[in-house]
Amino acid sequence: MIAETHEVLNQSPPFGEANLVALDAPLLGALAANGVDPGAEGLPAFGAEWGSAERIELGRLANENPPRLRTHDARGNRADVVEFHPAYHALMRASVGAGLHASAWDGADPARPVPRGHAARAARLYTVAGVESGHLCPMTMTNAALGALAAEPGLFAEWLPRLTARHYDPAFRPWYEKAGVTLGMGMTEKQGGTDVRANTTRAEPAGGDAYALTGHKWFFSAPMCDAFLVLAQAPGGLTCLLVPRHRPDGSVNALRLQRLKDKLGNRANASSEVEFAAAFGRRVGPEGRGVPTIIGMVQLTRLDCAVASAGLCRMALVLALHHARHRSVLGRRLADQPAMARVLADLALESEAQTALALRLAASFDRGEAARARLLTPAVKYAVCKAAPGFVYEAMECLGGNGYVEESPLPRLYREAPVNAIWEGSGNVMALDVLRAAGRAPEEAAAVLADLAAEARGLPGAREAAAAVAEALRAPDPEARAREATGRLAALAAAAALAACAPPAIAEAYAATRLAAPRDAYGANAVGPAEALLLERALP
Repeated sequence: MIAETHEVLNQSPPFGEANLVALDAPLLGALAANGVDPGAEGLPAFGAEWGSAERIELGRLANENPPRLRTHDARGNRADVVEFHPAYHALMRASVGAGLHASAWDGADPARPVPRGHAARAARLYTVAGVESGHLCPMTMTNAALGALAAEPGLFAEWLPRLTARHYDPAFRPWYEKAGVTLGMGMTEKQGGTDVRANTTRAEPAGGDAYALTGHKWFFSAPMCDAFLVLAQAPGGLTCLLVPRHRPDGSVNALRLQRLKDKLGNRANASSEVEFAAAFGRRVGPEGRGVPTIIGMVQLTRLDCAVASAGLCRMALVLALHHARHRSVLGRRLADQPAMARVLADLALESEAQTALALRLAASFDRGEAARARLLTPAVKYAVCKAAPGFVYEAMECLGGNGYVEESPLPRLYREAPVNAIWEGSGNVMALDVLRAAGRAPEEAAAVLADLAAEARGLPGAREAAAAVAEALRAPDPEARAREATGRLAALAAAAALAACAPPAIAEAYAATRLAAPRDAYGANAVGPAEALLLERALP
C-alpha cells in the first residue's frame, strides 16, 4: 500500500449549488431597467435550478460524450440518425420545459404573429449559456424559425401548438405524432456560407406548396430536429422551404446525413453535412423571396448569439472570482492582492456592460423599437461575441494551471466562445450590415445615434463617440471603416445601457476606459473607485 505523501489544501472547492440569477446583480439591474420582474417570471427558481451541481455536471457529461452519427442500421438500411448521451437529452428537456425554444411566441395570433417577452427569455438563455451552450443551438433555431414561418400563416398555425409546447420528445417519428417539436436550419453550402444567393440546391415544384429538393448543405445544424428551414433555387428564384425529417405519409424524408462536423467546441451539439435526394419540402413565403423571408429569423438568431456570449463571459468571471477568493498565494488570498483585484474588477466591468447591452437589445424587440434593433443587433453581436474568447482566456489565466486542465469548465467555455462570432455572420458581415442599415435608412440611424448619445449624456467620451460613429458612416470609404464604426457604436450603446441600469460609478468607469480612451489589456484600465463595487456586484 502506498502511503499518502501530502495533504490537499489551498484548492478552491468546485463551483456549484449557487443561484445563478440571485447572485447576479448586473442581470437583476438590467431586468429592472427593462421592465422585467424576476419574481413574476420565476427567474430566481430558474437560477437555482441551473446553478445546481447536478445541472453543471450534465453540461460536462454532454460535452465529454459527443453525439454519434448512425448512417445505416444493422441490415444495411439508411438510418440517418444521431445518437446523444442521456445528459444532452436531460438538458434539452430542461430548456424546452422552461420555454427557451419558443416562449416569445406563446399565444401568438397566426394571422398577425408578434413575439414578446424577449428580455425575460434572454435572461434565461444568458443563465443557461454558462452551464452548457451546445444544446442551445436548437433552442435558438426554433425560436428564430418561427419568425420565418410567420410569412406563411397556414403553415405557422399548423406547427405553432407543437413548437410552443413545453414537451421535449427526442423520438425519431413524424412531427405530427409528437406533442412537442423543434426546428433547425440549413443555409450554408460548400461553395459559400454568407453568399446564400450562390446556393445551388434545387427545389422542383411538386404540386401546391410542395417541392422536391436536390442538393446539399455544408452545415446542417442539430440534424435531429423535426424540420429545417433551408434556402434553395426554385423556378422563381431563391426560396425558403420547410423540410421535415418525415414525409406527410410518415416515411422518412430523403435527408442523407453524410457526417458530423468535428468542431473546435460546441461539442454537445451535432452539426452535420446533408445531401437531399428529391427530399420533400414546403414553401415558406413566395418563390424568389427566400432572403427577405429569413431576415426576421436572422435578427433573432443574432440576438441570441450576443446574449449567449454574454452568458459565457459571465460564467467565466464567476469561476475566476470563486477561485481567487479561495486560493492563497504568498500568505494572501488572490482576490485581496491589488494586481489580481484590478484584473477581476476590469473583467467584471466588461461583463456588466455586456449584460446591460444584451438585455437592452432584447428589450428593444419587446418595445417595438424596430430602427434601434435593426442598427444595433449586428453591432452588439459583433462586439460581445468578438470579445468573448479573449475574456474567457483572461478568466482562465486567473486560475493558472487549474483553469487550463479539462477538469475545469474553462477550457470548454473557451472552445465554445468563438462559435457565436462566426455563426449567423462573422465580424465583417456584422460591420457591413451596420453600414447597410444606416445607408438604407439614414434618418432612422441618425435618430438612434442621437438617442444613444442622449442616454449616455454626461459620461466621458460619449459625445465624441457619437460624433465619431456618424463621421465614419459618412466617410468616403465606409467599408474600410466599418469595424471602427461598429465597435464604437456598440461601446456607446453599452455606456447608454449602463447609465440606465448600473450605479453611476460603474457607468463612469466604463465610459472612461472604453469611450474616452481605447481599452487596454484587462487589469491595465483604471476602473478607479468602482473596483470594490464591481467585485461585490459580480459575485457577493
